[in-house]
Amino acid sequence: MVLKGIHHVSAITANAKQNFDFYTKVLGLRLIKKTVNQDDTSSYHLFYGDESGSPGTELTFFDIPMAGRTLEGVSGISALSLRVLNNDALDYWEARLSEHGVAHDGIALRAGRLTLAFRDFEGQRFILVSDEDNEGVAGGKPWAKSPVPPEYAIIGLGPVQLTVSDVEPTEQVLAELMGFRRKGEYPSTVAGQPDIIVFETGEGGSGAEIHIELRHDLPHERLGRGGVHHVAFRVDNDEELHAWVERLRDARIASSGYVDRFYFHSLYFREPNGILFELATDGPGFATDEHIDSLGESLALPPFLEPRRDEIEARLKPLDTRQ
Repeated sequence: MVLKGIHHVSAITANAKQNFDFYTKVLGLRLIKKTVNQDDTSSYHLFYGDESGSPGTELTFFDIPMAGRTLEGVSGISALSLRVLNNDALDYWEARLSEHGVAHDGIALRAGRLTLAFRDFEGQRFILVSDEDNEGVAGGKPWAKSPVPPEYAIIGLGPVQLTVSDVEPTEQVLAELMGFRRKGEYPSTVAGQPDIIVFETGEGGSGAEIHIELRHDLPHERLGRGGVHHVAFRVDNDEELHAWVERLRDARIASSGYVDRFYFHSLYFREPNGILFELATDGPGFATDEHIDSLGESLALPPFLEPRRDEIEARLKPLDTRQ
């Protein structure tokens, strides 16, 4: 019943084509699955990651063309992190982001690691984090066909930052229900605000951390494009996932119960500040219905949606995802 780290994060885009171009051609990630939002099959769900979409490397987007801009605030996931191998990689990325006209800050120290903050074309907030001297959850294997050299490539997801107006109930759920450990604190980048609190799980390290930012000067987040829908944590297998269903029931926390997403199996619930958490199994994986050499090139549908393929494809705008 120990969560192994971050499994994936899911955000919102209003432009699937620009999203694909940015995350594959600028960030050098591989599109590992082009499928649909299983709760709204009229929109794409795009999955990016390492060469095989290993758990802990998956950055996903729901394509919602009419989505307004996210109003940043509390009760939301305020920043995502992407891991790189070492400090030298940050120098590479500082130059690459400038070359592509991507808004970014300078290299700075956060939680004892060198980092580089930037925003994508829709204002999505990211922090590149150096894994130099990092111990803990291992990163993924970069895709050999990436435009980014492997020594500088993004190797997985790093710490996920939550922004809340009341830290205590979120801490309680992380520590007492989910088994996270309080690791420490580091100064906020916003003058006059409390230190940011670090929690870790499993083997620890940058791929297994949640950072909690306390703010009393912000409105409630309104989620839209450039915002994060949820964060998922790694569960080893179905047996453990069913045990988590029971644990949440015993704690009287409302949840989705067991959900079959085909590529992994899931459980959803909201922590006390209203942020959506998911627990997701490491398998079966993304090569279950496509050959690993052609992941993401065509529209993939799980078996329970395959009978509706003609209807679903007719409602989607064509998206060329050949890499």
